Amino acid sequence: MKKQNILIVEDHALTRFALVTSLKDVDFVGDIYEAENAAGAYDILNQHNIQIVLMDLGLPGINGVKATKEIKRLHKKVKVIVITSHNEEAEVLECLEAGISAYCSKDIKPDKLIELIKDVIEGSIWFDSKISEYVLNAARNIKPVMSLGKRSGNHYNLTSKELKVLELIKVGNSNSEIAKKLNISINTTKVHVCAILQKLEVDDRTQAAIKAINDNIVG
Repeated sequence: MKKQNILIVEDHALTRFALVTSLKDVDFVGDIYEAENAAGAYDILNQHNIQIVLMDLGLPGINGVKATKEIKRLHKKVKVIVITSHNEEAEVLECLEAGISAYCSKDIKPDKLIELIKDVIEGSIWFDSKISEYVLNAARNIKPVMSLGKRSGNHYNLTSKELKVLELIKVGNSNSEIAKKLNISINTTKVHVCAILQKLEVDDRTQAAIKAINDNIVG
């Protein structure tokens, strides 16, 4: 995997230090940059080639939600992973609208965070179980504006295994989590995910989850 440059946006020095320590020797991590506020993050993103941003929401001045929106507006290819102690529905929904790739709690274990970042790099979307209800509600509310072609039931020729994978995608599981829960390899999981996206004629996992809900493909 190509090395990815990471920007940590966090106002607490000790938390930044812990994140840097966890990531600095990871084989797919390139340069690690740090910013303690939104302004510092903007400067680094303008000066360096950043692929991943780890974003705290409780920043001084411009908060993490507004910073995320601005980053995604100006740097569309940058993937933002929210790492926060906040789980208020309004903030979660604003972050989803901004186009984040993951939303996780600050108490996440280092090895789980590394796995999560790798999955995001490979195209996965991940949400902490604490906010899964907000994500599903958001998907249902998007229904009127999503023109994904409605059908009822499983008319997409999905196999029984693909239906199980889609059910886990719908509730925010990463590829690694799906592999563990279904007792299959990560490569097999990726094959199933790719097949699901093709059969549902969608571009990403979020659209697949929305279509699964709208068309009652899985329960």
